[in-house]
Amino acid sequence: MEITELFSLVVKQFEATTSLEWLGIVTTLACIYLAAKEHILNWPVSIIACGAYAALYYQYKLYGDSYLQIYFLLTAIYGWIYWIKNKEQHDKPVVSLNSREGLYTVLAIAIFTLALSKYLDEFTDTDVPYADGFCTAMSFVAQFLMTRKVLQNWLLWIIVDICYVPLLLYKNLAFTALLYLILVGLATKGYFDWKKTWKLSQ
Repeated sequence: MEITELFSLVVKQFEATTSLEWLGIVTTLACIYLAAKEHILNWPVSIIACGAYAALYYQYKLYGDSYLQIYFLLTAIYGWIYWIKNKEQHDKPVVSLNSREGLYTVLAIAIFTLALSKYLDEFTDTDVPYADGFCTAMSFVAQFLMTRKVLQNWLLWIIVDICYVPLLLYKNLAFTALLYLILVGLATKGYFDWKKTWKLSQ
């Protein structure tokens, strides 16, 4: 592909990106950046991002991811309250999973993936039930771990953000796919920032 053709494709994708998608992109970037900084404002910003992507994913028949945004919204409220509650302890300390907890986390993702993928395959008109089910399941668990300030939440986000890129490209959501590439970098930074904080508390 020539440079002019590539530029033309990017321009077309830019023009096709709706205001709803842009809202989701900007607020998601802000949310992840604030979370990596352990800043409590990541939660209210997350609520806005959830609303935008719940509507957008539903339009593109990514039903698992659309319903996931409702869960994200509820966990954002929970995380906001949880972090405020622990504010008198300076900040909620970062914790790390032990081997048994790590195994339970993997099993939870596997079971949830199978159950959700089967549901999406049988009861919705999505054409990507298994990819949608896996990404939704891993995101579900990663978000819960984030609310509890568990270090390994970032490792799950790195994996799932990488998996989202081809899925979103397939759904012609090119700029959201680009967003997820950026999120891989932010999640990596978040992991090392939180790991440093965790080590200091040991």
